[in-house]
Amino acid sequence: MLEAILLVGGKGTRLRPLTLTCAKPMIPTAGVPFLTHQLARAAAAGVEHVVLATSYRAETFSAHFGDGSQLGLRISYVTETEPLGTGGGIRNVAGLLESGPDEPVIIFNGDVLSGHDIGAQLALHRDRGADVTLHLTEVEDPRAFGCVPLDADGRVEAFLEKTPDPPTNRINAGCYVFRRSVIDAIPRGRVVSVERETFPGLLAARAPVYGYVEAAYWLDLGTPEAFVKGSRDLVLGTIASTALPGPVGDRLVLDGADVAPDAQVTGGSTVGAGATVGAGAVVDGSVLLDGALVEAGAVVRSSVVGAGAAVGRGTVLDGVVVGEAARIGAHNELLAGARVWAGAELPDKAVRFSSDAS
Repeated sequence: MLEAILLVGGKGTRLRPLTLTCAKPMIPTAGVPFLTHQLARAAAAGVEHVVLATSYRAETFSAHFGDGSQLGLRISYVTETEPLGTGGGIRNVAGLLESGPDEPVIIFNGDVLSGHDIGAQLALHRDRGADVTLHLTEVEDPRAFGCVPLDADGRVEAFLEKTPDPPTNRINAGCYVFRRSVIDAIPRGRVVSVERETFPGLLAARAPVYGYVEAAYWLDLGTPEAFVKGSRDLVLGTIASTALPGPVGDRLVLDGADVAPDAQVTGGSTVGAGATVGAGAVVDGSVLLDGALVEAGAVVRSSVVGAGAAVGRGTVLDGVVVGEAARIGAHNELLAGARVWAGAELPDKAVRFSSDAS
């Protein structure tokens, strides 16, 4: 039986205000909670049992996914009562694993959208008799990530966390295959970082740690810009997901949504259940969550409009996050990373980034 652990305990502070009222992996992404896409990929790779390592808003995971049977999985839940780091979080759920000491366990970070071949990573792990096999991807600027140089055989030589002069553009992509016994060897009941403690410790002991390099689609959804891109790419089919609740295309409109005939909804936008897009409005490459309202003539580009939030007539949003149940009055203009907190109210013509002259 193949098992997996999903680390979904983070607070998602970079995605506020969306995460003030919702755990980050539960934010609707192309029509379903983001975690649904990850669980569907795990099931497709042959995973049968998943343990969710939860913490922030832990109750929302079990309330939505239950025992996992609807996804063809068996899901167990462990709540972390105090922060334990990546390694500590993995060790904290080990008691629910059923794998033998030499069997592989897949570890997923809960905020990564990836199209890499999990089966191929698993095959490499087994073929090399590895203790740990990491998925690595190549990025243009690796300075903000953990860099992982390899030798000619693909064996990991070092873990370099966010170094200013990285020797390689191959980075830790956040999906690992662990030998079960390695998980059990992580210290219990304290903060442990796999990047700064577990992996370097394995290398110091000359343990077999390998990198699986694949240049597939990969995105860390930790920021609003990345979240919008990930949702857009799922709708457009740039990255495939069997969890998408509709066909790929220029837009995804969920049941109960009302889009005016002359409104333009394009660019991989999602219109959530019960949301409304008024006459002449433009929604491009954006996410409207359930019950959101975009009034007539408004323009919403590369933005997120939270559940039950309203965007007034003629208002322009570009690169904006609007929190749940917020109200933005008519003829405002918000650009360049503005965030409107949940429940906030902005009067008509209160904010502009350009002249209102015609």
